[in-house]
Amino acid sequence: MRQEAIDLQQNAVLSLLELTATRQDEITFKAPTGSGKTYMMADMMNRILEQDKDVVFLVSTLSKGDLATQNHEKFLEYSAKGNFKELKPYLISSEAAGEERLFVPTEYNVYLLPRDLYKKGGRLMQGAMESFLQNMTLTEWLNGLGKKVYLIKDECHIATNNLDNLSERFFTKTYNFSATPKLTRGQNPDVEIKNDDAVNAKLIKDIELTEEDVPVANAISKFEEIKVQYRNLLGVNPCLIIQISNKDKADEELAEIHAELNKAEHTDLKWMLIVNDDKQCDTNDVFKAKKMAVSKWKDYAKENSSTIDIIIFKMVITEGWDIPRACMLYQMRDSKSKQLDEQVMGRVRRNPRLLDFETLSEEAQSLAMTSWIWGIVPEDLKKSFGVKLWQDSDIITDEIKVKTIRLKKLNEKRDFELTDFLERQPAVNAPSSIFKLWSDFKKAENNVQDMGDKFATDYGKWRKFAENIEAISSESSQYVYDYAESMEVVKDESGKEVEVSFAIESHYTDNGHHINITDWIWKRSDGKDKFSFDSDAERQWVEVLKDLTRDDNNNGGRVGKRIVIGKRNPNAGVANMLGEVEADFIGDTKQVYLWGKNYVANSQIKFEYYLGALHSSYPDFVMKDSYNRIHIFEVKSVNISSNMLGGFDNNIYKTKLEELKKAYKQASKLTNQIFYLPIMRDDAWRIFQYIWGNEKILSKDEFVGFCRSE
Repeated sequence: MRQEAIDLQQNAVLSLLELTATRQDEITFKAPTGSGKTYMMADMMNRILEQDKDVVFLVSTLSKGDLATQNHEKFLEYSAKGNFKELKPYLISSEAAGEERLFVPTEYNVYLLPRDLYKKGGRLMQGAMESFLQNMTLTEWLNGLGKKVYLIKDECHIATNNLDNLSERFFTKTYNFSATPKLTRGQNPDVEIKNDDAVNAKLIKDIELTEEDVPVANAISKFEEIKVQYRNLLGVNPCLIIQISNKDKADEELAEIHAELNKAEHTDLKWMLIVNDDKQCDTNDVFKAKKMAVSKWKDYAKENSSTIDIIIFKMVITEGWDIPRACMLYQMRDSKSKQLDEQVMGRVRRNPRLLDFETLSEEAQSLAMTSWIWGIVPEDLKKSFGVKLWQDSDIITDEIKVKTIRLKKLNEKRDFELTDFLERQPAVNAPSSIFKLWSDFKKAENNVQDMGDKFATDYGKWRKFAENIEAISSESSQYVYDYAESMEVVKDESGKEVEVSFAIESHYTDNGHHINITDWIWKRSDGKDKFSFDSDAERQWVEVLKDLTRDDNNNGGRVGKRIVIGKRNPNAGVANMLGEVEADFIGDTKQVYLWGKNYVANSQIKFEYYLGALHSSYPDFVMKDSYNRIHIFEVKSVNISSNMLGGFDNNIYKTKLEELKKAYKQASKLTNQIFYLPIMRDDAWRIFQYIWGNEKILSKDEFVGFCRSE
């Protein structure tokens, strides 16, 4: 699993813990479906239980279906693997009942509550739940256990009036978890993992939107096209999900689907129709699915090795059914519900190779991170805008060339030999069990695990490596953290330094902070000039660069380097019949300054640094000046608190800033590029500049003066 994904999840959990320590009694967490919401929930609970044994969690699974059972199984699995040892989960079930009422034991600390048990008229709400909560929360001298009950509403966008009525009396804290929290009920996200962040961390797939109003035949043909690639590159059987209407149009839609599937070119495809009524479920998989109970079909269909190619459903898999192998969604129905649309889209956005993603080839990674959707446009993508470089983009990319850096691994260190290092380690007096060694191995960072995989050609060598993994990890950290030793410019196979540039096409999400720009390297696909930026600090820095590039320099020209773009004349420089030399361009031309936002989508402009593990920094802006110098900017602000970072006072944020300074300082020495960390405090800029391995701290005026001079 990529370190960026681990960091994104852990930062979210840390933010939840910070808010838990405050007086805030209701906390909302928003994260895209597929980003590991259940895992983060377990992590948060485990950390709280480590510190406070008097806390009990009640996890209400608000969606229909088997979500409570699935969560219970996951929590048991996490605990058994040693990830979250404090969790003692219990699934409240209608089977755990006496003759008259449900019985809920009190020796657990995480209780999973299915929706059907607390709906109006449900047996649990006929006194059993209130008695259980009273027993838990009353003090010892009142014959209670004196516990604090923290309520977690999983899929909180669904109303739970019966539980809400108990809140004031029994629940110390309430956590709302959802990909689509209900803003109209005050569920404004306190902590949020944004879609773009989850995609960039490779937690969830990006979406390739297709044309609207296309027949289902197009989706089936596209599935046939990528099926072989999926199997060969990912070792996974892919799946197309088709959602049909619930009532009137269902039969008509099914007839259209079957008419296509019955064509000769598709007879090899296996399909499954899953609806709430088992008698109406159907499949053409006579060798496997037909021989098992319908109740087992869902479990079979979601396995990576399942041979079911197409799953047709109504509403039964909008929530709580994980199908990582699903990569395509065709929606025939109009749900008229943003929440339901987001939930069903989540079924096809999970990364099928999340845990070992970094071991895949570049082509396989691209395939694993793509989903295809017909019939729905995600809410976040409605605010997404495509951008591309101006005409003759090769002129721009030829002009702006950036050298990037990487950090070498321990096994690339000069004079380091793993076998000799292991021989120097003290003998192990009390050998650990294979389970303990495997757990320690999987907890090590990816670079160390990769080293072990390459070293261990037999069990004996693997055990030797695993027994000393703490020492190896320490040695690895010390080496990689020493940038003077570990940092190098990225090179190709021949040893030549690689130069990259902006992606030809990219996109961004509109986060506000708008500025109109007409003369930088990007143009919006819709032709408009209004661009959005991630923060007010970024927007204000754009104003600085926008004005600076047009300023005069000491040579009477402009600070920013300009190029002319337009439609090229194929006869440029050649004399015509009148003896006139043909112009370089035909028609209108445009002057463009060589600077722009480093949009992360498709970007290769990134720099590695080390903070407990390898990370990649994507700087915000790149500029080329008229002296042909490359300026690289990572903009920060200490004015506002970010939900994901806890503000400038958060140690993680400050530590990251310091590490970026060290990395950029060494990178400037190796690449001869100029790096900046412009940090805004109040209305003033404090600009850390790194040039030829030296650090300077500049004001805005000093920075402008530097750029004007050669």
